[in-house]
Order: sequence, then structure tokens, then C-alpha cells
Amino acid sequence: MNPRRIGISLYPDHSDFAANQDYLQRAAKAGFSRIFMSMLEVSEGKDQVTHKYQALIGEAKQLGFEVILDVAPNIFEALGISYDDLSYFALLGADGIRLDQGFDGKKEAMLTYNPQHLAIELNMSNDVAYLDNILSYQANVPFLYGCHNFYPQEGTGLPYDFFASATSRFKRQGVRTAAFITSQSGTLGPWSVNDGLPTLEAHRHLPLVVQAKHLFATGLIDDVIIGNAYASQEELTALGQLDRYQTHFQLTMLPSASAVEREIVLANQHFRRGDITDRMICSTEVRKQYADRANPAHDNTGEFQRGDVVVGNDDFGKYKNELQVVLTPHRDPRKNKVGAIAPAELMLLDFIKPWTKFQFEEGHEA
Repeated sequence: MNPRRIGISLYPDHSDFAANQDYLQRAAKAGFSRIFMSMLEVSEGKDQVTHKYQALIGEAKQLGFEVILDVAPNIFEALGISYDDLSYFALLGADGIRLDQGFDGKKEAMLTYNPQHLAIELNMSNDVAYLDNILSYQANVPFLYGCHNFYPQEGTGLPYDFFASATSRFKRQGVRTAAFITSQSGTLGPWSVNDGLPTLEAHRHLPLVVQAKHLFATGLIDDVIIGNAYASQEELTALGQLDRYQTHFQLTMLPSASAVEREIVLANQHFRRGDITDRMICSTEVRKQYADRANPAHDNTGEFQRGDVVVGNDDFGKYKNELQVVLTPHRDPRKNKVGAIAPAELMLLDFIKPWTKFQFEEGHEA
């Protein structure tokens, strides 16, 4: 399994070195380890371009980042370099290049054998047999990456089903995958239009951490990259602290929740039992652990809604102190409502499959 990573994006042609240096240092401290770096235009001489990118990439490498350069075809002509010789990008210090255009499959496969051992990153945002064609030419898979596009215009991001289908083509072949999320404070991207830079349209106005939780929960994405710059310190810190391998739901607890209910919910590792139901997600182990703890009825007469977290009360027999997450509205006075998952995170419930592990963190109303 590819270890999961978080990353940032830099736009050297639209920013200054000091601001980028500060951003790199703050991101590294927060646990980020990957950079998407734009190189889509040449507005200076080759010597100036070389110096600018060498300095910034050198700073990033000292901080432990992997750097992938996003290169447009016009860059090669402007700098007098060729796809047949990628040594210039190694000279800059990059770990790989993202191809902005596709070839015939044979070409991409050959590029993965470049003597500089640069990773070759492919565009994942087309649900076609592009990767299969490249692999049929015996590409060097450890040096082959996949990364989705980002979409700066409101309404142009990918719908989830298309995203999942396109990404699965790469995931099932063992290729490292990446996608973009968007900071709600970042204003910098490669173009003048910048309504955020997510891959998925559904993410455009969501909190940054929720976007990342969603991408990791799909099980399809290895690297989550903030598409725009510069994310706030609060966003960097929160994303750096995120569990990349297990969903932690943000939960607003009711004031009436008892001490034992709070312990059941917040202090335990939960998993969905294997024989599932459509009505709720059941975490059954806690009822065995807390079988002897009293749990009087409260907040048990209304209709439970999707995302409500309930715990069986003293009237529920063997199911007393079982934790459930409501999927479809229903009533049952044998259950106490103890909290509710943040509305922005309800989308994550679709990824809690049989035996999926999950936890809760107490938050505030979204």
C-alpha cells in the first residue's frame, strides 16, 4: 500500500520567494511532504528561470518535500529542452514532472525509464483507457504517478461518480494517486480565475479538512494536495493532524449526554459490524464492555435523523449501551440521542462499509 501524504501547491511565476519560503516552512512543520509546483510559462530568460526554480526547489528539498513540476508543452520549446532528455528538470532538483499532454502510450512508457529516475505523473481526470495503453508498453510502474486536475471555475469540478471511475483505473494498477482540495483562504493559482482549486466540485465550499477526510475515506487517493495558495495556518495545522487512514467524525455532543455515554462515544475504537443494515451503523463491541453500566432514558422520543449518534438505554435489553449512527430517520425510545455528526461530514457516512474502523472527536456546530 502506498503511504498517504499531504501536500501544497506553489506558483513561482505569480509569487515571491520569501512568501513561498515561509509557506514551505510552515507546511513542513505541520507534516506536509509533497509539492505540486507550477511551471506553465516562461516570462524570463532560461538562466533566470533556472535560478528561480533551483532556489525554491532546493529550499523544499532541505525540508523533506518531494517536488513534482507541472510542465506545459510550450516550456520545452521556450527553454530549448526535449522530452527525450529530462536532465534539465533533474538539474532544477525536481523529483518528477507532470505531463500536461498525452502521447501515444509508448512515449510515456519510455519516459518512465529516464536515467534521472524522475517520476512521470499522468493526468487522471479522463475516464479512458489511457493508463492501460501505457502499461501495455511495459512502463516502469514505480516511477509512474497519477494526479487529477483542479478546476478554478465554479461548477466545472468533477462529479464524484466520474472521479471514482477514473481514479479506479489507476488504483487497481497500483499507481500512486493524487487529487486536489481547496483552501477557503487561498487566493493564488495559475490563472486569473480562481473560485477555489478543487478536483471535486462538491468540495469547493467545504472546510479543507472535510475535503481531505472525504478523499482519504474513498480509499482511492494516496496524496491529497491543497490546490491554491496560501492555506491559513489553522488549515495547515488541522490537515497535518488529520488521521489519513481512519475517519474521525466531528461530533456535537448533547449537554444531556451522560458521562458513560460520552466515554462510549469518544473514548473507544469503533467499527461497523459485518452484517450491515440500511437503518444504522452499529458499533456492537461497546455494549459488551459497558453491559453493567446504567444508562437511563433521555432524548429518546423524537425522530432520529441521518447522522445522529444514539446509544441504547436501560430499556434495550442486550443492546443497552450499543452505539449506533443513524442512516435513515426512525423512532425508537430504547435509544438515547447523544450527539450529531457535523452536517458537512454526512457525506462520509457512505464510506463506512462492513468492518470499517471509525472514531469520533467532539467539535462544535458547523
